[in-house]
Amino acid sequence: MRHEVIKGIREYFDSHGFILVDTPIFTPSACEGTSTLFEVNYFDEEKVYLAQSAQLYSEAAIMAFGKTYAFGPTFRAEKSKTRRHLTEFWMVEPEMAFADLEDVKRIGEELIISVVGRVLENRKEELKALEREVTKLEAIQAPFPRMSYDEAVFKLQSKGSEIQWGMDFGNTDETLLTDDLDRPVIIDRFPSAVKAFYFQPAPDRPEVALGADFIAPEGFGEVIGGGQRIHDLDLLLQRLEEHNLPASEFEWYLDLRRYGSVPHSGFGMGVERFVAWMCGLEHIRETIAFPRMLYRTRP
Repeated sequence: MRHEVIKGIREYFDSHGFILVDTPIFTPSACEGTSTLFEVNYFDEEKVYLAQSAQLYSEAAIMAFGKTYAFGPTFRAEKSKTRRHLTEFWMVEPEMAFADLEDVKRIGEELIISVVGRVLENRKEELKALEREVTKLEAIQAPFPRMSYDEAVFKLQSKGSEIQWGMDFGNTDETLLTDDLDRPVIIDRFPSAVKAFYFQPAPDRPEVALGADFIAPEGFGEVIGGGQRIHDLDLLLQRLEEHNLPASEFEWYLDLRRYGSVPHSGFGMGVERFVAWMCGLEHIRETIAFPRMLYRTRP
């Protein structure tokens, strides 16, 4: 099933004009936050990190190719013991020049529907063997429901959650948001404070970011996260300072703005979590041959 999902992902992007770009696994800087970095001694000369994301490098590539996608392993030193988390997983990450938040929502929705359709067409027998309710996958059709973060917080509070505006969603919150839905919900405009430094603020509300998460139903959580990137140099410098990240570690990334940039956007989709949702699996470790988790590094 995993291979069918990967084939579907690549087929979608190849047929829509995206160029596959390989990006480094050793990186000198954080992308998703310094608290989840795996540090490595690089020939005893400097410290580097295992990549959390291909995004920063893909932002450079789109200035040449327009639309790219990266596909490879990513690493998060998250001390999470939930059924949704691995410390090493595979992610597909498209980036697009001259694209905005609405493009992210459109492409993400198209990708999910395309891959689900391919699996239903080619792997129904395997789904039956896994005792997956095929009717739940057949319901994954456009349009996906959409709501703002503001609306999501109101919905959660009405269901008894203690979440307050400005807090990020936990696993229970994501489950509550979708317990009455039969397809993923797209939630946008999260508070800038809970999003990474590179998210473009909304022009009418700078306290919220032009980002979106796709939350899968049945308690499987976020399967896509992304949004519009900052393309203004001064604003990017300001955001690095707010996140206590040294600008010196991002000089090459800042140069992408310093010498000319365009509005651009992208997202990431974790393959293992997507497969877990597709197959209705109890734990994400069942989606990969040699899972890496908080207390598991063997075999």
